[in-house]
Amino acid sequence: MITRFFSLQWKQFFRSSYWQKSMALNIVMVFFALYFILMFLGLGFGLYPLLKDKFPTQDPLLIVNGYLFYWLLGDLLMRFFFQKLPVMNIKPLLTLPIKRSSILHYVLGKSAISFFNFLPLFTVIPFGVILLINGYGAAVVLTWMFLIITLTLITNFLNFIIESKSAETELSFLPILAFSGILFGLNYFNIISFNDLVGSAVNSITANSLLLIIPIGMLILLYYANFTLLKQKLYIDRSLKAKTEIATTTDMAWTRRFGSVAHFLQLDLKLLWRNKRPRSSVFIVAIGLLYGLIFYPNPVYQNMVSFYVFVGIFVTGIFMINFGQFIPAWDSGYYKLLMSQNIKYKEYLNSKYTLMMMSAILMFVISIPYVYFGWKVLVVHFAAMIYNIGVNTHVLLYGGSFNRKKIDLTQRAAFNYQGTGAVQWIIGFPLMFIPMIFFYIPYKFINFEAGIATLIILGIVGIVFHEKIMKGITKSYINTKYKMINAFDQDS
Repeated sequence: MITRFFSLQWKQFFRSSYWQKSMALNIVMVFFALYFILMFLGLGFGLYPLLKDKFPTQDPLLIVNGYLFYWLLGDLLMRFFFQKLPVMNIKPLLTLPIKRSSILHYVLGKSAISFFNFLPLFTVIPFGVILLINGYGAAVVLTWMFLIITLTLITNFLNFIIESKSAETELSFLPILAFSGILFGLNYFNIISFNDLVGSAVNSITANSLLLIIPIGMLILLYYANFTLLKQKLYIDRSLKAKTEIATTTDMAWTRRFGSVAHFLQLDLKLLWRNKRPRSSVFIVAIGLLYGLIFYPNPVYQNMVSFYVFVGIFVTGIFMINFGQFIPAWDSGYYKLLMSQNIKYKEYLNSKYTLMMMSAILMFVISIPYVYFGWKVLVVHFAAMIYNIGVNTHVLLYGGSFNRKKIDLTQRAAFNYQGTGAVQWIIGFPLMFIPMIFFYIPYKFINFEAGIATLIILGIVGIVFHEKIMKGITKSYINTKYKMINAFDQDS
């Protein structure tokens, strides 16, 4: 039966229309995978001689064990944000004479062969081989390697539970960030030394292989917990239950001042408020607003004024970028209905532009306290706001005409790549790095004021010629309207 499941998944993967349409993105992801494999291989072969060179009097294995806490914490965070849970269309299977336990074992087993579980092997195996070459006992090395693999699987199934629970909450990414931050802080300030605790536990198990029964027992318990959790949800009736909520209404009368785009603007605001994924995007704005605190207080970036443009574009445009890169996929669930109405496409797109413009202005106003780090920071943020309104909004709208991926509005937003295609990866360059180039050239050859003036002038030009630019963008959407309708009908 497991073989039959693999066969069904294989056919679904390659017969999906998204396999051909996302070929470029698939190739990019393969290159990323190869890059990380080479990085982990380099770490595996170079870790022992590097540690021996830097700390000649210490045992490299003990040093590695002393920092496993950071590896486990980082691994959990990376999995939470980037690892997709294994899914399969199980509803048709529930009506067939197939044991639910077989389905569940397949889903859990599929998570165990994730790329995230294989990647550490490219470091663990070379490092273990080098330890054997340098005289370490075979029992010690094999026990250590088996322990690391077991800890990797424990992290995998722990993330499975966290992901399953977080899918039911609105701010799913905040608790895991807060919890990880607290653990990191307790360890960093030596309140509780998790480095020593984890290192001592690993050293003890490595010295006595019988203690492997403890992590193996933890792995079995987590597997059983996942099995029980999924089994409770594996019913057809569960998917038929309607979720009841108290409905709230508002007429948003203040939007009427925006004229013909008011109706679409109201729909966008209601979409942001009523649906999980776009609503979560609003809360990500708070994280983006604090982005500058990573760079401005750091002495390393004091003389890198051109990098301030990158921060300014990000801070004032965090919502605009997060929302705009998925236009019109936000409406993909009812896009066919929307396109069948007697509406002007230009007004539809102008409502998106108005919302992004308002967000850029609001983000600039909220970021004014950054003037504490110098008047240049505030000026850069102002220039970035103008550039975002005049240039980046149009770039995002034009890029939206190439969107072909449907979005599930009920999913969480944080590091959720459902609905992400090659367009979202490519569009980041003109959004973030082109304005840095526009600023840097006059700043380098003239002065700071010339770089700021360049950004402001480009933004003003975009605002002045907004109507003409929108005509071209609208034409691009009209030309690809039926392709988008067909694409949004597909389920990836």
